[in-house]
Amino acid sequence: MSFVESRISKIYIVFAFFYSIIGISQIKNTGLPDIANFKRTDYRAGTQNWCIGQDKNGTMYFANNDGLLQFDGSSWRTHRLPNRAAIRSLKIIGDKIFVGGYNEFGYFEPNSKGRLTYTSLALQVNENHRSQIDLVWKIHEIKGKVIFQSFEKNYIYDGKQLRQAEAPNRFQFSFEVNGALIFQDMINGLLRYDEGQFTTLPNTQALNGTEVWGIIALSPNRWLIATIDEGLFLYENQQLTHWDTEADSFMRKNSCLGGEIIQKNFIVLNSVLDGMIICDKNGKIIQHINRKKGVQNNTVLSSFVDNKNNLWLGLDNGIAFINESSPFTYFGSSYDLSTVYASAVFDGYLYVATNQGLFCHKWNKPFQEDSFNLIPGTTGQAWNIQVVEGQLFCGHNRGLLQIEGNKVVKNLNPNGYWGIKKIPGTDGFYVGSNYQGFAIFRKQGRNWSFVNNIEGMNKSANTFEVDGNTVWLKKDNLVYRMKLSSDFKKFSSVKTYENLAKDKKGIGSMQRLDGKIFFQTGNKFYTYAFDLDGFTPEKHYTALFRNLPSARYVQQDKLGNIWYVFNESMGLLQKKPDGSYQSNVSGLSNLTGFLVNDYFSINAIDQNDILIGLTEGLAHFDSNLPGTENKRPKAFIRTFSNPEDTLQVANLKGKIAYEIPYRSNKVKFVFSSPLYDNLENVEYSYMLKGFDEKWSHWTNMSVKEYTNLREGDYEMLVKVRNAYGVLSEPSAFTFTVSPPWYRHWLAYILYLSLAVLSIYLIRRRVRLQIRRNKYFETIEQRKIYLEKEARIRQEQYELEKEIERLQNEKLKIKILSKDKELVNNSLQVVKKNKVLNGIIHKMREIDTETLDEAAKFQLTKLNKSIIKEVNADKSWNDLEKHIRNVHFDFLKRLKDIHPDITPRELDLSTYLLMNMSTKEIAEIMNISGGGVELARYRLRKKLNLAKKENLTGYLMRI
Repeated sequence: MSFVESRISKIYIVFAFFYSIIGISQIKNTGLPDIANFKRTDYRAGTQNWCIGQDKNGTMYFANNDGLLQFDGSSWRTHRLPNRAAIRSLKIIGDKIFVGGYNEFGYFEPNSKGRLTYTSLALQVNENHRSQIDLVWKIHEIKGKVIFQSFEKNYIYDGKQLRQAEAPNRFQFSFEVNGALIFQDMINGLLRYDEGQFTTLPNTQALNGTEVWGIIALSPNRWLIATIDEGLFLYENQQLTHWDTEADSFMRKNSCLGGEIIQKNFIVLNSVLDGMIICDKNGKIIQHINRKKGVQNNTVLSSFVDNKNNLWLGLDNGIAFINESSPFTYFGSSYDLSTVYASAVFDGYLYVATNQGLFCHKWNKPFQEDSFNLIPGTTGQAWNIQVVEGQLFCGHNRGLLQIEGNKVVKNLNPNGYWGIKKIPGTDGFYVGSNYQGFAIFRKQGRNWSFVNNIEGMNKSANTFEVDGNTVWLKKDNLVYRMKLSSDFKKFSSVKTYENLAKDKKGIGSMQRLDGKIFFQTGNKFYTYAFDLDGFTPEKHYTALFRNLPSARYVQQDKLGNIWYVFNESMGLLQKKPDGSYQSNVSGLSNLTGFLVNDYFSINAIDQNDILIGLTEGLAHFDSNLPGTENKRPKAFIRTFSNPEDTLQVANLKGKIAYEIPYRSNKVKFVFSSPLYDNLENVEYSYMLKGFDEKWSHWTNMSVKEYTNLREGDYEMLVKVRNAYGVLSEPSAFTFTVSPPWYRHWLAYILYLSLAVLSIYLIRRRVRLQIRRNKYFETIEQRKIYLEKEARIRQEQYELEKEIERLQNEKLKIKILSKDKELVNNSLQVVKKNKVLNGIIHKMREIDTETLDEAAKFQLTKLNKSIIKEVNADKSWNDLEKHIRNVHFDFLKRLKDIHPDITPRELDLSTYLLMNMSTKEIAEIMNISGGGVELARYRLRKKLNLAKKENLTGYLMRI
């Protein structure tokens, strides 16, 4: 770097630093700041808000008709006075919030649980005089004392006791000015109060006929006095004069309700009829914000400048937040602008191309707050507005329009146009991109003319570049390289490219940077090489974009700054004097979601005036104004609650050891952060140590609940990310969930004692049980032995009985066998006797006369011998006797079943049971065979047998 360049760089740095210091106390006079309105339905309290304050944590408080409103950026709370009166004044001193209302004043202070509790100081006033307190309109702190001002008295509180000071006549309002307390007396004018004494300020009696609503110190000896109906006055060197300025004229017309100093060099003035104004110390109006400009109500009862130099307005109906610290202001619907596609400043006018037409407005400082004017003949879609060689052209749906002043002087071609670009190296020839392709225009002197349409391409877009005789077109994720013929009547060749490199699919953007055309995809930049008919990587811009979000559109303004679009947001690489770039992403996040898709419009007039097209108007960006976006936000755990208790953690002093019972192990956390700009983009991340293993995902939800926590120590960590992506330090709160009674350490001691006692008792019982078991085992063994012995004896007895039975059966069998044998022998004897009888019968048939005496004698002797044998035989009686002995049991059972059976039938039954044949039975019973069958038939009748039932079978079953 040369010596001259070094000196210039140092001078620029010094100038930039000096300008940044000035910029800190700068109210933008171009466009309107971002405004957020809070309606009564949002904060759920009264309509009017009379006073505003902010505590050390950044929490906002409002004196509301329903009580004290508290807003922490996440939620609203209302704290009411005991008599439910409206609060008209408030003053935050340390941890106390002093408030005053009708016949009531006192302070809210966090208790041991962080909840705001109210202490009434009005109770120290004599009970008979409390109804005379009236409205407490102002609260001041002077020399460690808090002064509550009503119309009749001052109530002075030193932290312990309350004393009273009567008004000389009747007070109106009071004000703190350079450490002094100034009262307006209705007769004596302005009074200085010091240690209980009132001193009249000279030449202020002229204010007696009006109400003073504000006194603002412009310097130690120069005060601005705002009255409700007489306008603005200056009190300087003990002289009271009208402040004859724009601000005074405005307030005379709209009635002033006081004001504030903002950014040290500007004054906020509230009005009854037309919102509020911000003027400089010379009374020149810099900003005017009313209902038309975005505030929901035109009556501003109070105003307050917070710790970030942003402005809060307490309205007659609602609350408004005005982001005065932002480098952005806006031209929106209040300026009659809609979607903006392009803008340009030319000949003292700001021209804006919108979807409704081309609008213009005087470009001067301060910017006049009136609407843009539609240029006649431009109603409809205006795509572009550009200055070409000292002349202004509008690419419009109706054609390429030449603009001079506030009118259309010529339509060069009625086709719809996106814009025009010069063909380098030619004598005034230009290429225009229109709805049907491309056309040629020529400039001769100051005259423009349409030449011809270019054949060979019927596609077009607003993204095109001209490089020599080559026209480049980016459309539908493709790049077209079109070579113009020498007569400019056609494209002699058209080639399409889908990729910039083999490993890089698609084409993200095409742009001209430092006069050269570049192609980009995935933040990798390429240039076209004609000798290779392909694209080669470029290192400088690739390195510049290496750590930036993936850009889908890149544009360089005339100051050398590079703007890019990613997702729905935009970023800036601001060029420094040494040629390097400074990245700015977070500062532009205000515009996220409001950029016009595929029609990115940047108009950098200078570093202080950069215009950006939006879907709802035009944004004005002053890149030299330091915003608050890079300041680290603060995260708070606002409340911690469980089913039994609630802690306002943000209000607690220092760390506390907090323990909750196990039955209340369901907890809820509410987070907050005093971030009031872009509330919808504030996000939280949290982690409960002891439960969560990692931080949660970022979320807009400011509430988190945990259920069924186990006993133990926990630490809740929360951090916040503002709308610009800047993170806070984690905020922490520790607590302990005590164990249930059955898991308490005393319970474990009891469990151990019970376990030891149980072991002792069990051991003792086991020993007794062992002894008892041994005893019972002995008894049992003895019993088993006796039972076994008895069983053996029984078995022995049964065995003996069985032996006896078997022997009896064997004996019976033997007897039966003998009886059977006897029966058989008896039957043989019977047969023998029968044979002998037959012989006797035959011998009787012998004729003895023919025999000799000896033969006759022998025959007679033989006959007598046979008869003797037959008569002496008792086999038949023995047979019947033995048959009855053998079948005694059978005969007994048969007799029991059939008592009327005869002995003869019993004998027959016995013979049948013995399975004797009819012939045998006939022989034994000495009857014929027919007699046997008849006896069988009668026996069946006697036994009541069915025809088919077998008689012998029946007898065997008995």
